[in-house]
Amino acid sequence: MRWDRKVPNRKAAIVIFCSALIVFVSMGIRQSFGLFLSPISQDLGIGREVFSLAIAWQNLIFGLPVVGILADHFGPRWVVAVGALLYAVCFFLLSSVSTPLGLYTVLGVLMGIALSSISYVVVLGAVAQVVAPEKCASFFGLITAAGSFGTFAIVPGVQWLLSDLGWQSSFAFIALVAGASALLAIGIPQRGREVSPNTVESHDGSLLQALLQARGHSGYWLLNAGFFVCGFHVAFIATHLPAFLTDHGLSKMVGATALSLIGLFNIFGSYLSGQLGDQYRKKYLLSLLYLGRAIVISGFLFIPVTNTSALVFGSAIGFLWLATVPLTSGTVAQIFGSRYLSTLYGIVFFSHQIGSFLGVWLAGRVYDATGSYDMIWIAAILLAVTSSLVHLPIADKPLQRLETVTP
Repeated sequence: MRWDRKVPNRKAAIVIFCSALIVFVSMGIRQSFGLFLSPISQDLGIGREVFSLAIAWQNLIFGLPVVGILADHFGPRWVVAVGALLYAVCFFLLSSVSTPLGLYTVLGVLMGIALSSISYVVVLGAVAQVVAPEKCASFFGLITAAGSFGTFAIVPGVQWLLSDLGWQSSFAFIALVAGASALLAIGIPQRGREVSPNTVESHDGSLLQALLQARGHSGYWLLNAGFFVCGFHVAFIATHLPAFLTDHGLSKMVGATALSLIGLFNIFGSYLSGQLGDQYRKKYLLSLLYLGRAIVISGFLFIPVTNTSALVFGSAIGFLWLATVPLTSGTVAQIFGSRYLSTLYGIVFFSHQIGSFLGVWLAGRVYDATGSYDMIWIAAILLAVTSSLVHLPIADKPLQRLETVTP
């Protein structure tokens, strides 16, 4: 039996290229939101919890698996195009927001819907349509690295805009860039995976059967638990690290540079994890990644906060940042096949976003109550150790494939 891959190499390259650029723009801009926490909170006279809760709702809605299901059923092209346009509209609206309700509605709800359409869940599902299953982890690592390069390239530019124009005008400028990314949807497959007339589907090839199979698989739930921790880490750090550093007397540009270094080093971390995921068991690599996070965060928490330590931390945590994405999504594809990857990985990603909701919101709430982030840093360490252990017992052998095969 062989996998049906009758997509021309040229078209596959176009899909991969456009997917990478879409994630470059969407994730690069998204990782800059932490730069806006202090200026918006100060200008609107609100505590950090309000902005944090808006970002928390954004993360939660961002992770809803509905968009992945729509992409699997109707095709990803229009999902991406509409999402990119909505992303742009959100930034135009944010440029004039003046109340907590406005933040919750635009930065939280609408932005979450937009991001769910133009980020990893949909584009990784699109890429999975045009690459061989055994190469999924490598290409997923490449797409994730593109998002990280977006962080490296875009975050310093956003900080420059903030310093020069203020947050309202910065949002208006960002809207133009976000809107232009809608043009890239032309390179995304118009429809979901089609069944060749010369192939037959396995008896469990429906979406419902895929969901039932995943529900009864213990490894799938362990992946959900582990990815929850990843979300807690990245949302907390991306949103609150710049403010944490300025609280310790460092400049705003140091915070922006630390975020930029997270993106730069995650290019290498994501790509390397994807390559290693095609050669070694992904669950063990995931366990090592989370253990590495525990070590890096512990080191940062218990040494003095200086320019050097901030930049070293950004580099080290960046290497481990989204290196979990190609390994987690690759494990889902390895176990269940790629036919319904957008849906099955979308559910795992929702667990990630529940962690994101709690990480970013609790950090704001704890800071407003105590004036410190120490409790959240300690929680991040304990969760990292737990996640390292959770991945070890995952049963990662492929089940009967849920996509089309040829006898």
